[in-house]
Amino acid sequence: MANPTSTKQVFATVLKQSLLLVATIAVVGGILGWLFAGSLGLAAALIGAGLAFVFGALTALSVYLGGRLSLGGFFGVVLGGWIFKLIGFVVLIATLKGLIVGGAKPVLFFTLVASILGTLVIDSLVVLRSRITIGEN
Repeated sequence: MANPTSTKQVFATVLKQSLLLVATIAVVGGILGWLFAGSLGLAAALIGAGLAFVFGALTALSVYLGGRLSLGGFFGVVLGGWIFKLIGFVVLIATLKGLIVGGAKPVLFFTLVASILGTLVIDSLVVLRSRITIGEN
């Protein structure tokens, strides 16, 4: 992986690697979910991986859009996106709580945890390795 040198490259790299990670987790989680909880386990793994990618993409999108605004606008967009994701996550989990039953609940939980931790690692590594100038001489 080459070190990103522009914000556009950073966001593209984050989204590509996150998609690859979430797809891998969906496949592995889907297989394990199928083995441990049948078709409900498979569905739970796919839902968990999909949710992780959507929320990760919303973070990248809010930072990208906020970067085009003033500092106050940036923080407003990022904070608004965070609040939107928090409320959306609570509503989705409350909705899924009644739909996901039995052995599929741990599959959903562990798929979400693996996806979220993995995307956090990707975000951190990409930003740490990026070479974006922040000022001029």
